[in-house]
Amino acid sequence: MTADTPLKTRPPVVLVPACNRVLGEHPFHVAGAKYVAAVRLAGALPLVVPDASAGELDALLGLADGVLLTGSPSNVHPSHFGEAVRDAALPLDAARDAWTLPFIPKLLARRLPLLAICRGAQELNVALGGSLHQAVQTLPGHLDHRGQGETAQAQYAPAHEVRVEPGGLLAAVVREERFRVNSVHGQAVNRLAPGLRVEARAPDGLIEAFSVPGMEFALGVQWHPEWRARDNPVSMQLLRAFGLACAQRAVRRYDRQEE
Repeated sequence: MTADTPLKTRPPVVLVPACNRVLGEHPFHVAGAKYVAAVRLAGALPLVVPDASAGELDALLGLADGVLLTGSPSNVHPSHFGEAVRDAALPLDAARDAWTLPFIPKLLARRLPLLAICRGAQELNVALGGSLHQAVQTLPGHLDHRGQGETAQAQYAPAHEVRVEPGGLLAAVVREERFRVNSVHGQAVNRLAPGLRVEARAPDGLIEAFSVPGMEFALGVQWHPEWRARDNPVSMQLLRAFGLACAQRAVRRYDRQEE
């Protein structure tokens, strides 16, 4: 891509929020490489956002053709859904909460395509008024959805089926009633935010995917489709559908600029 490349031939820009880590004695903004790679697999240009002040949110939205809300080792702080922290040993990221939660209603108001993964899906639900289970593994009749094993390969191995709800966005994209997913999370949706639509459930009834009705593409998934996505047909269907929605959004935006 060069400075004189026609706007319509540029890949759509997808914002990817960073998390916050302290390495040694120094604070860093970090984004998982697998999420950046997934955006590229979707045919888009990833733009990692370290954080944002309230005054910067609209400017960021002006750059974007889509948003991918990443997973993270950290949890959404329970204060955002009216609860106290249940396990203080688990990581939190208040700095990420501070800008992504108000950012989500703004990006939806602009009808930006959105793919929200794991923590990102939890952020989406909380930002719109939903709540989370802080420890799914303690709920009667529920599976332990935390990744098992010591290696990443073991933790991200297929763990259980999801059952796709008919007639929704996910069903239209994957065209399968059931498929297996990985499972690397302790928190999950408890009360789904008003207006959201359940798209898939785990065998124990846990919500594994949901959408924002009325949007061209706005989907939250509790599993990790970005993990070795190139080798997973369902992951690639999701990424292509997300990328297509972003590309169509980019074309419409450029058309308006040229009018």
